[in-house]
Amino acid sequence: MELLWEIAGWTGAALILSAYLSVSMGWLKAGRRFQIANLIGACTFIANGALHEAWPSVVTNIAWFLISAVALLRMRSQNAPLAVDEEPQLQFPGVPDTTGQIAVVEAVTAAVHGDVEGRAAACQASLRETHAAGPVRA
Repeated sequence: MELLWEIAGWTGAALILSAYLSVSMGWLKAGRRFQIANLIGACTFIANGALHEAWPSVVTNIAWFLISAVALLRMRSQNAPLAVDEEPQLQFPGVPDTTGQIAVVEAVTAAVHGDVEGRAAACQASLRETHAAGPVRA
């Protein structure tokens, strides 16, 4: 029976560490899968720690469990669609995701410069006129 609790403890360690690694490397978003892995890992650590009377570990993992449980309940109450964090990601390790930053830059550019598409078209037309007139001679 003790072997079962040891296996549970090592399984919990593998779950928590692989979830943390996956989120840190950008392979997984910190969504439902991440929280479920943390929740299950914490449960197995609680059982293993109680068996070995490692009370600081038990208390820490009870907190870890509660954090994951509350996060999952909040996700559920917000009615977030399951497909959001179930989609495969094309994020490569070590390459930052700049999607949000690009959206911010576009929003700021539009706010500062107004009609960005109109200005771009005017700029391209001006370039065409300059090239059509030929080289400038001094």
